[in-house]
Amino acid sequence: MDIRIKQRAVVEALEDVKGRDIVMFNVARQTAYFERVVIASGDSNRHVNALAASVQDKLKSLGARIAGVEGRRNGEWVLVDLGDIVVHIMHPAVRSHYNLEELWGEKEIDVRPKPKPKPKPTSKSKSKSKPKPKPKAKAKPAAGKKRARAKAARSRRRK
Repeated sequence: MDIRIKQRAVVEALEDVKGRDIVMFNVARQTAYFERVVIASGDSNRHVNALAASVQDKLKSLGARIAGVEGRRNGEWVLVDLGDIVVHIMHPAVRSHYNLEELWGEKEIDVRPKPKPKPKPTSKSKSKSKPKPKPKAKAKPAAGKKRARAKAARSRRRK
């Protein structure tokens, strides 16, 4: 399986379960064991485990082999080994303590999908036309005339 498809699937799986602070590093020059390191944060033990399960499910559905998972029992730091990608999911406090970004952070890969450019509206005529004026409403009779008519109608009824 192509590594670009795998790394995109990992990021999508983490974003689906609201993973935070997702970063990916190209470590192919630093180690011969794997090519990418992904680091993400989760808010609680349950959230960290849910993120790891999401990554596993997404990649299994694509036919990728999961080499191993470590740390699910504790839930503070879970490592998912996908062969050429290693995913670290941890609490923010654990993440700041071990500072893996400094260890692996030689070349960061942009994991956010690039926004698609919006198509420009096409118009046949380039001249700007002014909006048509709204038709004026009919003038209402003055309040004094209305009262006079109503008074005349009442006086007719009495007779």
